[in-house]
Amino acid sequence: MARKTLRKPTTALLGALAENLRTYRHAKDLSQEELAHLCNLHRTYIGSIERCERNVTLGTLETLAKTLEVTVSDLLARKRGNR
Repeated sequence: MARKTLRKPTTALLGALAENLRTYRHAKDLSQEELAHLCNLHRTYIGSIERCERNVTLGTLETLAKTLEVTVSDLLARKRGNR
């Protein structure tokens, strides 16, 4: 039987999420700590998303999007200049 490997998102997708999250957070003039508080997450968790270190759940994506008043698609969209 073949050994199962965990599937991970591409660097490009993680980079798009990181950049978009940072951009929308700054547009709302929120610190990582403030956004984390509003989402009931830890500040270091937000930082790890912005450093491309986290593979977030769909639920977390929905929470971030709702808090930032954007869509999940907005958070994941690969824009020019995204990694």
